[in-house]
Amino acid sequence: MRRRMMGRSHALSGWCAGLVVAPLVGLTSWTEVVPFAAATAGYALVPDLDHPGASASRLLGPLTEAVSAVVRAFSGVLYRLTKGPRDEDTAGKHRHATHTLVAAILLGMLAASLGDRGKWAVLAVAVTGLVLAADVLGDWIVLAVLAAAGWSVFGPSTALPGPADAVQHGLSQIGGWIGVAVALGMFVHCLGDSLTRSGCPWLWPLPIRGETWYELRLPRLLRFRTGSWVEHFLVVPTLVVAGVLLLPGGLQTVQQVFDNTSIWLAGH
Repeated sequence: MRRRMMGRSHALSGWCAGLVVAPLVGLTSWTEVVPFAAATAGYALVPDLDHPGASASRLLGPLTEAVSAVVRAFSGVLYRLTKGPRDEDTAGKHRHATHTLVAAILLGMLAASLGDRGKWAVLAVAVTGLVLAADVLGDWIVLAVLAAAGWSVFGPSTALPGPADAVQHGLSQIGGWIGVAVALGMFVHCLGDSLTRSGCPWLWPLPIRGETWYELRLPRLLRFRTGSWVEHFLVVPTLVVAGVLLLPGGLQTVQQVFDNTSIWLAGH
């Protein structure tokens, strides 16, 4: 249960990060922003492939379980080969190789190279992220992507004749940025783990205090345990609200609803 809750937090933080970054790279329409954020949400779960109980590791049964086993083995070997004199004497499997900025950049570059191969490669990368996100967050994120395509077709300012054209337009726009979505999702995961008691060594291989796998953490009083009440009742609700407000036009819509409600109450 704790693992699934933390997965939900990671996916929601990836969703919010995607919504923030999308306009910064020139993605503004629903058809562009929502798939980009959905991909970021999904790839925010990928670092936990180094844990056998994680959602990403169990997603496709034996297939992803085998991938998880390979990732854990690689992480353990990398840890033994690169640990500093003051690093802990552990297996180095969970929260190590995949929980680094280096891993985020490398996987992002791989996704970007696939994105250069055309819309079908972009679609494959984006759908993988969407499936990962839906497994943790639920089908609403799939419906959000479909609604974005529908809005592009039937919205008031549409210039696209049909759903297929809307989806193709969206893919063509995010194609150059799909690597950013992947890297961003993985990095946001690392930042999220840095909020917990265990911390996250995402600056590897930079040596800090004799450790190349130095776990970055918040000050002691601000750290929380995975699956604790802080995550249940503070982190997740905050991310849900932010994930709605950050949608294109979200703040304006909420403000309009608030203004209309105030006018209605004043008249009664």
